[in-house]
Amino acid sequence: MLTHLTETSQHNILKLFNRIWKEKKFPSLWRRAVVIPILKPGKDAKSPNNYRPIALTSVLCNLLERMVNSRLVHVLEKKKWLSPFQSGFRFGRGTVDNILLLENSIREAFISKKHLVSILFDMEKAYDKTWRYGILKDLYGIGFKDNLPIFIQNFLKDKVLQASHWKYFI
Repeated sequence: MLTHLTETSQHNILKLFNRIWKEKKFPSLWRRAVVIPILKPGKDAKSPNNYRPIALTSVLCNLLERMVNSRLVHVLEKKKWLSPFQSGFRFGRGTVDNILLLENSIREAFISKKHLVSILFDMEKAYDKTWRYGILKDLYGIGFKDNLPIFIQNFLKDKVLQASHWKYFI
C-alpha cells in the first residue's frame, strides 16, 4: 500500500517519521495492537495454550520500526557486536545455519573420536520475559545514545493490547 503512494505522500510520511524521531514522542495510537489468536498446527482448539497470539499494529508504526531496526542491525553488524553464532533476526541467516554448524561439529568429534557436548533449550515466551532495562543499558554501554534508546523505550512502554472481535473458523 505504501509503495503505491505518491512521492509527495511518501515525503510527508518521512517528515512525520523525522518529527517523531526529533521530538522523541511516540504516537499513543501506535501503542495499540489488536491481538488475534492463531491455532498452532495440529493442536487442540479447546486449549488456550495452543494458540499463537499475533499482534496487528499500525502500518506506519511497522514501517518506522523496520527502518530503525535496519539501521541498528547495520551498525551492529559493521562493528561486529553480534555473535557469529547468532542467526536469528539477521539478514541471510537462519536456524539452518546453526543446525549445519552442529552437524559439522558432531561429524568432527566423531572422526577425531572426541566427545561433544551440546546444550539446547527453548525459551518459552522469550519476548514476554525479555529484560527491557537490560537491553537499553547494553545499548548505552556500547555507545548508542540520544534518540535510539529513547525510541526503543517509547516503543516498548505502555502497550495496549485489544482482543479481536473477529470470529474464527477452525
